[in-house]
Amino acid sequence: MVIKNVELEIVCGVTSTLPENTLPEIAFAGKSNVGKSSLINALMNRKSLARTSATPGKTQTINFYNINKEMYLVDLPGYGYAKVSPKEKEEWGKLIERYLHGSSQLRAVFLLIDIRHDPSTNDKMMYDWIVAQGYNPIIIATKLDKLKRSQVQKHVKMIKQGLNLIPGTQILPFSATSKQGREEIWELVERLLEDGSEME
Repeated sequence: MVIKNVELEIVCGVTSTLPENTLPEIAFAGKSNVGKSSLINALMNRKSLARTSATPGKTQTINFYNINKEMYLVDLPGYGYAKVSPKEKEEWGKLIERYLHGSSQLRAVFLLIDIRHDPSTNDKMMYDWIVAQGYNPIIIATKLDKLKRSQVQKHVKMIKQGLNLIPGTQILPFSATSKQGREEIWELVERLLEDGSEME
C-alpha cells in the first residue's frame, strides 16, 4: 500500500453517533500500552498522527483515519490498565460494542498482544468477546524487537495457547521500532479489501 494521503477524519466519544461510512474499515483493538498508536503510525508512515503515550489509556475515543480516500484504519480505545473509573471503562466497552455491532463496513478486527508475555486475563476476555461479536480477530504480536529471534516461535505458541485461538487464526509478529511485519500487515489488509467480505 502506497500511502499518499492520511487524515484523522472522525473522532467518536462515548456520547457520539457513530458514522455511517461508505469506505471499508479495518479496526485495531488492544490493551493500553500494547503499542497500538505506534503500530498505526508505522502503518501510515507517520511519526505522530496517532498520539503515543507512556501513560496507558491515552486513546479514549474511536478514531477513524482515512487512508488515500480508499479505506479507514479504526483505532479503538485501549482496555485494561488505564487509570479510569469502572464507570468510564464500562462506557468505553459499550462504545466498542456499539461500533462492532453497528458498522456495516467493518472488514476485520486486528487484536494486538504483547509478544513478550502470556496473554493477560483482559486479553483473553477481549479475544473471546470479539469472537462473540461474530469476528475472527487477526492477532498482531507487538514489541517483536524485544525478543531474540530464537524466542519468537516459542512466544507465538504461547499466544496461541494462552488465547485458545480458533484454528487457522493468523498471528503476525510486528515491531514498531524496526517496522518488521509492516508489509505483511498491509498485504493482509489489501487482501481483505479485495475480498470485500468480512472475515468471519
